[in-house]
Amino acid sequence: MIKVSESAAKRAQMMMEDDGFNPETDFIRVGVKSGGCSGLEYELKFDNQTNESDKMFEDNGVKIVVDKKSFLYLVGTILEYSGGLNGKGFVFNNPNAARTCGCGESFSL
Repeated sequence: MIKVSESAAKRAQMMMEDDGFNPETDFIRVGVKSGGCSGLEYELKFDNQTNESDKMFEDNGVKIVVDKKSFLYLVGTILEYSGGLNGKGFVFNNPNAARTCGCGESFSL
């Protein structure tokens, strides 16, 4: 399962509406791909089309969809939002990551 913090949920819903998506019916697609300085990097985008192998979760009023392969890397992850002085954006708190890069956008197992 993937969790969404309250701050991330509020920000995601606001951004979805700004981009023309409906937070009640549409979702955030989260994935993992090769790349980044640690070997794997996170992907996050708004979407409204699911695939047969997708897994869907809902937490704090936000739907999260993950493809089957990425799910193995993301089990137990908490999607958070940071608005501090060191930068703004979504942050993946991934218990499976053995190492992350300084920017927090890539990881390795």
